[in-house]
Amino acid sequence: MSSSSALILFSSLLIFSLIYSQGNALSSNYYENTCPQVEDIVTQVVTEATKKDKTVAAALLRMHFHDCFIRGCDASVLLNSKKNTAEKDGPPNVSLHAFYVIDSAKNAIEARCPGIVSCADILAFAARDSVVVSGGPSWDVPKGRKDGRTSQASETIQLPAPTFNINQLQQSFSQRGLSLEDLVALSGGHTLGFSHCSSFNNRIHNFNNTHDVDPTLHPTLAATLKGICTLKNRAKNAGSPMDPSSTTFDNTYYKLILQNKSLFSSDQALLSNPKTKSLVTDFASSKDAFFKAFANSMIKMSSINGGQEVRKDCRVAN
Repeated sequence: MSSSSALILFSSLLIFSLIYSQGNALSSNYYENTCPQVEDIVTQVVTEATKKDKTVAAALLRMHFHDCFIRGCDASVLLNSKKNTAEKDGPPNVSLHAFYVIDSAKNAIEARCPGIVSCADILAFAARDSVVVSGGPSWDVPKGRKDGRTSQASETIQLPAPTFNINQLQQSFSQRGLSLEDLVALSGGHTLGFSHCSSFNNRIHNFNNTHDVDPTLHPTLAATLKGICTLKNRAKNAGSPMDPSSTTFDNTYYKLILQNKSLFSSDQALLSNPKTKSLVTDFASSKDAFFKAFANSMIKMSSINGGQEVRKDCRVAN
């Protein structure tokens, strides 16, 4: 990792060191006096978990994103279903995993600093650490989020879908105060992980009345994906890595978009707008530019907050 990619982004700190969102003030030194070792604890837990399971990093990053886009970054995605079906059991979230990593970090923190650190902050730290251990940039996570008490599977329909076009993506992000640059930078999280067939089936089967396969999808990749994701007799967990280096945080994702080898319609859609296409080109040619933009946008996204409490158990409201 280059020194420029690993640095903590000072300019972002100036902007976001104190953020007010729905009444909750976030600051870079929120736990300085109450639980100064909190980030070290989370880093250790995440590092150990990713050593044992290479899929954990992508899972934690995706979990944080899915949390922030519903009710803000309030750890509502961690709540278990009880009388109602919770977010984690909504259709876009059923493939989320590695919740145990957050539980482990929470237990370790509660042993040191009981009742102080929110699950939402732990998830934000874990997402950052997942990027770092995968070779990506670091950043100073604003702290002081509160945990929400409400989690409804029906609200997961608000998550941006892999089938979205550029207008739908722009609307989804702008509703959360996120710009086109944030959209392109945060989409770079797709450099990590694995996708099930259901997220890109629309591109390889019955695409439209004229084409069976999306004509913007590279023919070689389309043939490979059709072989994996057949219409019949498909294995339950069939799918494809997001990119060839799917456990390394790099800018390969953007290079693939320019080669028409990205998986999702929402990835390909980034070429359909001059501004987003220009950003894709910039990030494909400069890993450092991508890393800086990604860290900035993660700080911005992770500062959307609306919780009310510090949960004792991340899976259950107090």
